[in-house]
Amino acid sequence: MSDTPSGFVPLTSLRPGPVDPQKVLADIRTIYFKTTKQTIQHDLAHAIELLKMLPTEEEREKARVYMDGLSQMRSEWARRTKKKRRP
Repeated sequence: MSDTPSGFVPLTSLRPGPVDPQKVLADIRTIYFKTTKQTIQHDLAHAIELLKMLPTEEEREKARVYMDGLSQMRSEWARRTKKKRRP
């Protein structure tokens, strides 16, 4: 039998260290460029969670362009879907 208990979660995974704002911004940018019509809802939610991790308003302002773009894509794709459904 195994010596390590099953379901063990190290505390470091629950409390991450300090956030690197440049990495968070890079992740949001990557989400923006890789999102698709099928993944926009999940991608936008993920980007919002990343945005919440940024400690200052100045850093959040840098991500604003990508967040606005994701929001616009979601709106446009939702509108096109609704138009296709109407006979």
